[in-house]
Amino acid sequence: MRLTHLSTLSLLTAAIGLSLASTAQAAKPEAPNLSNAQFQQCLDGLKSSSKFRGVDSFTFNNYRPTQPDPSVIQSLNYQPEFQKDVWDYLSSLVDTERVEDGIRAKRQWADTLRQIESRYGVKPEHVLGVWGVESNFGKTLGKKPLFESLATLSCFDRRQSYFQGEYANALKIVQNGDIAPSDMTGSWAGAFGQTQFMPSTFLELAVDFDGDGRRDLVNSVPDALASTAKFLDKRGYRSGEPWGYEVKLPSGFWAASNRKDKKSISHWRNQGLTLANGSSLPSNLSSAGLLLPAGKDGPAFLVGKNFDTFYSYNASESYALAIAHLSDLITKENSSKTDFITAWPTDDPGIGRQESRDIQQALLNAGYDIGEVDGIIGDNTRTAIMQYQSSRGIFPADGRAGQKFHRLIVGNSAPSSSNSGNQYGNQYGQPTNSLPLNPATADRMGQLIQQQSSAPNSYSSQPSTRPTAVTPSTSSNTRYRRVTGADGVVKLVRVDEGS
Repeated sequence: MRLTHLSTLSLLTAAIGLSLASTAQAAKPEAPNLSNAQFQQCLDGLKSSSKFRGVDSFTFNNYRPTQPDPSVIQSLNYQPEFQKDVWDYLSSLVDTERVEDGIRAKRQWADTLRQIESRYGVKPEHVLGVWGVESNFGKTLGKKPLFESLATLSCFDRRQSYFQGEYANALKIVQNGDIAPSDMTGSWAGAFGQTQFMPSTFLELAVDFDGDGRRDLVNSVPDALASTAKFLDKRGYRSGEPWGYEVKLPSGFWAASNRKDKKSISHWRNQGLTLANGSSLPSNLSSAGLLLPAGKDGPAFLVGKNFDTFYSYNASESYALAIAHLSDLITKENSSKTDFITAWPTDDPGIGRQESRDIQQALLNAGYDIGEVDGIIGDNTRTAIMQYQSSRGIFPADGRAGQKFHRLIVGNSAPSSSNSGNQYGNQYGQPTNSLPLNPATADRMGQLIQQQSSAPNSYSSQPSTRPTAVTPSTSSNTRYRRVTGADGVVKLVRVDEGS
């Protein structure tokens, strides 16, 4: 999400839930009832306000929403207590799939990236890192209509003044002819395009790099990537410098994590720091600060000014580290190992999107209605995980999808009586005594699915085999999932493998 002022950025980052702390889960608040009469009265006032000078009447009236969108207020006030540890956050954003996509994008857009580097001095892989983290290389742009979202945020709840400015700027973008109105969709907070600019940042920094006379960050990859490079350049990017590097701390070393406290590389050498592989620190950073995202027992980094420019894109150190790490892996063009040299201080590391899809499909097969299998562990999936954990006697049932839970539900290993009540006991690490995937007690539809199967619903014990489906006796390649129709009736729908 691109915002000009970091104070506003920090507020919205918190609203989206990017801070990394707790492992409990909070219920999402109900969408509020918003008065359309109040909404229309607010829009009447905005039309003649100073923020909307420069927006002509035709544009304002033609794209004026007919009613507010309560879901954006719901999102604004949703700060989930369930939030990711840094190893979960990095694993979900920097996995084998994203690295491979980044390598392909690097080759496909090589000429454009060279031209962008020549103009703005930004390393191609750093631009690709932003693109990959922000929109999965243009695959995830957001579907919320910007005018409805920003108009609603302009008239209700917190930060109305800020969103009024963004609403006016969104209208100016369409009025200027840069982007078609139908393409003005994005996040609930108003970020849009291949690299997710806020409207104010678009007007400040977007460029027409493909020469078609329009700054189209939605449909033009050259425009989007060049605009991102310009953003980083304006935030102080230093050409020819790395973002930083993973380092090894000497035995007994103690220092606080403070990337802002920049010291010379010679200072860090004198302190006994080396690269993570033991090599001497290079001299290609003018100064660097120490970053310890998981404390002194986890991976350690020396980060320079270019890391700070990643941070300015979205005020989260874990976010900036994701860009940095992804850019390094794309540079190496090797997706076989996405971990840092030093392991995270956990016995249950995070998972990538393929493992997340495995978990989601296994939950569906077990009768849990988690929605689409998309590799994104959201509220519905976490709730299902909690129910599954509870049904298996795993406590605390925290809803977390890590490697241990992946092994449990995909391998479906049986709980050990000696570990009953101990979360991630033997049943998470030792795939033995395969049992059926039983739905939670209260899950009536899951029970119905189970009853339709005349064979045990166990997963294959072969480690390389994807989870098999719930298998009624009619076919070994048949599975069922439940679908709620428009009339509210829940029914089983047969889904054959490969269809």
